[in-house]
Amino acid sequence: MKAYELKINSAINPVQPAAGNQKITSATDHGNSFKHILNEQVQKQHQVVFSKHATERLMQRNIKLTPQEILRIDAGINQAAKKGIKETLIMMDNRAFIASVKNKTVITATVEDQLKDQVFTNIDGAVIV
Repeated sequence: MKAYELKINSAINPVQPAAGNQKITSATDHGNSFKHILNEQVQKQHQVVFSKHATERLMQRNIKLTPQEILRIDAGINQAAKKGIKETLIMMDNRAFIASVKNKTVITATVEDQLKDQVFTNIDGAVIV
């Protein structure tokens, strides 16, 4: 094998910023904004989301969730994850939610009067919060 040598041409002019009143940001400015964006994305990944189907069911069945109740659902999904559950039934007060644990996504929702004679399929665990 031959070793190759990289030659740098010193005649090339460095890149100059465009004329005008442009702010030149430092690497630390980019680091802070990158860190901020990264933290936001990590937070989003750790929050429960509702699928389109679940959102439709919430509206159709007049299920209104407070931020505290959403946190309870999120906690239920986290408990299910600790037990290795992939698809969970979450019972909360007089409501039931089916959620994908891996995606932290609520798939559907129902209320007490619709729970009678219901069969929940494709779940491998249940959590009561």
